Amino acid sequence: MTLVILGLFVASTQAQPPVHYFHNANLPPGTVAYGQLQRHMLMREYYQPVEVAVPKGARVSVNVGGQFDDPHEATVLVGMQIGPVYQLKISNIPYYEGFEIFPTIEVINRLYPPEGKAGRFPIPIQFTQEELELALSGRYVTRVVYLEDRDTALPVQDDPAQQRYFEAGPGQDPLQVADTLGRPMLIMRMGSRVPSPDDLAIGAHGAPAIVYESSAVPAIGSTDAKNAIERPGYNIPRVEVPNIGRPPQIPFVVPQSP
Repeated sequence: MTLVILGLFVASTQAQPPVHYFHNANLPPGTVAYGQLQRHMLMREYYQPVEVAVPKGARVSVNVGGQFDDPHEATVLVGMQIGPVYQLKISNIPYYEGFEIFPTIEVINRLYPPEGKAGRFPIPIQFTQEELELALSGRYVTRVVYLEDRDTALPVQDDPAQQRYFEAGPGQDPLQVADTLGRPMLIMRMGSRVPSPDDLAIGAHGAPAIVYESSAVPAIGSTDAKNAIERPGYNIPRVEVPNIGRPPQIPFVVPQSP
């Protein structure tokens, strides 16, 4: 809730005109991503690493080539392009071991990591036990993962094992709320619907997901420096150096003519 208040405060103090959005999270899956491709050609065919995490004990599988691969425990690193809608299967859910959930992920933006280090900077999406139980009860869950604006981000240290989130209020669109707080990166949708074989075939058409065995993602150079995200350098500890002052200055004396 504090994060929402901060975003609204910044928007009101800057007195910006209202933004008219062409997209919202309720559009058919894939609509927002394909709209992004129309505006940013350099996003085409780029595989953005996405780190998917599920609760302890659960398993996650990825639709690869029209069928789900072998279940992965805890986390899996997946390469996804902007445009297609990718399908997951979450099974062995704690307290609901006999049930399965089939979320979809729509990547709508990309990161610009240092060359050769894309696997170290994935977009994280962590499924919570509460979200899975809501989907099992027949509720429809939408989550938008966004990259915080460095000028308005809270100065707190995050726990890598727990993704911070908040719920959009009644009548609020999560995509638009995320846009006021930073840069929306992906949309996750999850309900009680079970995909048919035709759904799996369509989801694998064109740009199937790539499951990486580790963080060693193939290097893809980032040439769009204008839209690149600035990142700090290596984490080198600072050393306090005492101020020794400036060296003494020798005055310059103009020589007298004889």
